[in-house]
Amino acid sequence: MRQTAYILLGLSLAAISTPAQDPKKPEVREGTANKIAGTSAQTADAIAANDTSYKIGAQDVLRIDVWKEPEVSRAGLPVRPDGKISLPLLNDVQAAGLSPLQLSNIITEGLKKFMNNPQVTVSVMDINSRRVYVTGEVTRPGVFPLLPNMTVLQALTSSGGFTQFARIKGIYVLRNEGGKQVKYPFNYKEVIKGNHSEENIELRSGDTVVVP
Repeated sequence: MRQTAYILLGLSLAAISTPAQDPKKPEVREGTANKIAGTSAQTADAIAANDTSYKIGAQDVLRIDVWKEPEVSRAGLPVRPDGKISLPLLNDVQAAGLSPLQLSNIITEGLKKFMNNPQVTVSVMDINSRRVYVTGEVTRPGVFPLLPNMTVLQALTSSGGFTQFARIKGIYVLRNEGGKQVKYPFNYKEVIKGNHSEENIELRSGDTVVVP
């Protein structure tokens, strides 16, 4: 009897010392968390199928979903330098210069010759056609994706900040306009103070931000 009592007492203490796991908050392992974070980042970078403002360009990577037609659907489909994509049944289709919604409508019309009521969704998985360049005295000079409404200040932030030799008052943007190179000044020190906000222009594809 005494031995049985000791066993029961030990089990009771173990139950008290072991915290109960909240069933509403399942444990998330580090690897799973990283996968979730990666998925969220990919979703944020993708261009939605109903976005009419973004125009597809060469080297963009598309996802073509045809409902209940996996043989025709494609993921990771690159836009060729000539601006076209290749699809089963339709062969070459012009994609560059169109919004995802416009391209889905064109593909839908083409597939009507082969199937009843095709439902097509087009989304941009990777934006490779719209880029800006940051060069000079920055931590990470290089090529960066041109995000919607991206400004000079945002591009500089993407480049990781300045080196100790940077002349932050003499930054400028180089842009090709009508076959000529135009220079737009950007005084970082004044802009971050709230002065000369007009210098923090919205960037265009192909712009180069120079930090002397």
